[in-house]
Amino acid sequence: MEKTLNVQGMSCGHCKMSVEGALNELEGVSAAEVNLEAGKVGVTFDESKVNVDAMKEAVEDQGYDVSA
Repeated sequence: MEKTLNVQGMSCGHCKMSVEGALNELEGVSAAEVNLEAGKVGVTFDESKVNVDAMKEAVEDQGYDVSA
């Protein structure tokens, strides 16, 4: 399954690595791709192992605001 998260506060390569790294650490996430210009993160995941709330929490733990 794929989901796009809107993430505020990402502005650089470090932000991109932090967000992608946090999402890729979650069991069930197979891919996370940040688009800094658009402020979006595309996530491919197995919905039987991880949910959107867990992904939002992982990104928010890195210090960014998420709106689904």
